[in-house]
Order: sequence, then C-alpha cells, then structure tokens
Amino acid sequence: MEIQELKLKGARVVSPNVFKDERGFFFESHQVERYLEGGIDCPFVQDNHSYSKEGTIRGMHFQSAPGQAKLVRVVVGKIYDVIVDIRPDSPTFGNWEGVYLDDQSHKQLFVPVGFAHGFCVVSPDAHVLYKTSSSYNGKTEMGFRFDDPEVGIKWPVQAPIVSERDQTSPYFYELRWS
Repeated sequence: MEIQELKLKGARVVSPNVFKDERGFFFESHQVERYLEGGIDCPFVQDNHSYSKEGTIRGMHFQSAPGQAKLVRVVVGKIYDVIVDIRPDSPTFGNWEGVYLDDQSHKQLFVPVGFAHGFCVVSPDAHVLYKTSSSYNGKTEMGFRFDDPEVGIKWPVQAPIVSERDQTSPYFYELRWS
C-alpha cells in the first residue's frame, strides 16, 4: 500500500496493492496499521454508499463541529473527487485539489476534518463508498456552491446534474469561517 500526501496538508491518496489473477482481484480496502503508518490516524464510525449518474456533481459538503473526515473510494465507475481547504488558519484556505478515483486503480482519497468535499461522475454511473469519522447530523450539515467562481473548481463536465440544495447553497465568502 502506498500513501501519498497531496499539496493540501493532511489530505492523502491511498493506492492499495491489488492482487489480480484469472479469477478477479483482491485488495485490502481498509487496514488500520498501514493507515497509521501513512499518517491517517482516524477512527471511522459510519459507512455510506452513493450512486450517481454521469454528469452528476455532489458538493461542496462538510460538517461543522466536530467536523467529519472521510475515506472515499469508487467500487463501480469513475469520479473526479474534489476537496477544498476550509481551515481559516491554513495557508491554503480556500484552495482546492482534485483527483480521479475509479474501479480500476482502486485508489482512495482521505479527506481530513477541515475540508469540504464533492465529486463529479465521469463514467456512465458510479457507486461511491466512503467512511466517515463522525455520524451524520443534519444540524451540522453545511456546504457552499460547487460552481463558486471565487473557489474556481474546474469540473470536467459541461452541463452538470445538481441537486436543488447544491444549486442554492451559499457562496464560499458568505459562510462564517471563524
């Protein structure tokens, strides 16, 4: 397993060792000791499964206190997965980074607390599984517009399919970051 830190401090891409043969493949999708060695020290308490069609954008979402780390992977399809640093004291506050995740490489994205998260489906459909470090709480659910020009995310889709919530989320600058 290889764990690589991204340019946004704390975020990591996990590349598992995939063992393939004529029967198919096998890999460890979560292994605590290896994650700890790679700098991922996070107890996960909830698993989520999202299904989306091509062109769907989900995001940019996060949980306020206590925050929510995520470990994201794709079991069917391909997505462009995006994170935005929302830590007000961070030198990269407001910066974004995107990585492709798919069912061929089996790479995972570790999203630490202090980041907003979203993704765009770039295959006919996608099944996305992700672990979270805190349970879902609707009272702490937050987000900002996926197409906020101030953040400037370059999504790989021309006419996205977006929920009403994501279309009407506030702009990044409208949120209180203190």
